[in-house]
Amino acid sequence: MASHTKTGRCLCGGCSFTLTGPHNWVGHCHCDSCRRATAAPFVTWIGHPNGAWALDGPIQRYKSSAKVTRGFCGTCGTPLFYDSLAYPDETHFYAALLADPNGVVPTDVYFAEEKLDWIDIPAGLTTAHLND
Repeated sequence: MASHTKTGRCLCGGCSFTLTGPHNWVGHCHCDSCRRATAAPFVTWIGHPNGAWALDGPIQRYKSSAKVTRGFCGTCGTPLFYDSLAYPDETHFYAALLADPNGVVPTDVYFAEEKLDWIDIPAGLTTAHLND
């Protein structure tokens, strides 16, 4: 996985994040919650260790379930990150927000059983399971 610094931002540029060092994982999530939170057919996440990232800007938070908090830009509404009590040592960031999204390559797929029928899962991805 990548070991250098990566930056990302929201649509308006008011919020930004920096990821330093290697990622824990990069993968596509097909769960209903991620699809509804983003109005997208799936989300590509970067699981990044806590203590190795920084956020800046008018960040807002929404507790979408008992274990999950989702962060977004308070100005333009762009979703930025996902925190889960099931993963106390990492935060999940949206790969599409990176300055260079092509700089990360997904290796896993999560909640494949919830994928939309018209989405094909690329060959070579490992079907993995998150703790919700």
